[in-house]
Amino acid sequence: MRARQSVVDVSGLDTVPFGHRSLLWWGTVGFALIEGFTLVLMAASWFYLRTNEYDWPPGRTPDPDLLVPTINTVLLLLVVVPMRAVDRAAKRRDRAGVVRGLLVALALTVVVTVLRWWEILALNVRYDSHAYGSVAWGVVVLHATLLVVDVFETATLAGLFMSGRARQKHYPDAVDAADYQYFLSLAWVPLYFIVYWGPRLL
Repeated sequence: MRARQSVVDVSGLDTVPFGHRSLLWWGTVGFALIEGFTLVLMAASWFYLRTNEYDWPPGRTPDPDLLVPTINTVLLLLVVVPMRAVDRAAKRRDRAGVVRGLLVALALTVVVTVLRWWEILALNVRYDSHAYGSVAWGVVVLHATLLVVDVFETATLAGLFMSGRARQKHYPDAVDAADYQYFLSLAWVPLYFIVYWGPRLL
C-alpha cells in the first residue's frame, strides 16, 4: 500500500523576498555593522584623547563653527523622507514612486556631500595640527566616504529604474538602499554633537 504524499501549494508565495528573508538585506546589515563599529572607534578615540588634554581644543585652537554643520545635519536627516517613500513604493512595485524618491534623495545627498567640505573647514583646525585636529578630521572624513558611496549607489539605482531595465528583483535593492540611508543619516547625529558641540560642552 502506497503512502499518501502531502502536497503544499506555494504558488501564492512572493518570489521576491524583502527584509530578513533576502540575502542582500543581511549583506546591508553586515556592512552597516562594520561601518558603524568603525565610526564608534573614531568617536571613542575622540573621547580618549579628550581625557589626556587639559584644554580641548588644545592651545589657541578655536571651537568649531556651527552654522554649516547644523544645516548639513538637518539636510542629511531630510534625506530619510524621500528614502522612506522609496521603501514604501518599492514594496508596492511602484516604479514611478521609486524613481521620484531616489531622485529627490540623490539631489539632497549630493548637496550634503558637497557641503561636507565646508563642514571640514568649520572645524577651524588642520588635520596635522595635533591629536584633536586629527581625530576631528578623522570622524568627519570617515563619514564623508560613506556619503560618497551612497551617492553612487543611489545614482545607480535611479538610473536602473529610470531606464526601464529594473526587474522585480531590484525592488528589494531599493528597500535595502533605504535601510542603509536610515543608518547613514542617524549615525551622523551623535557624531555631529561630539565633534561640533563636544569642544564647547566637554
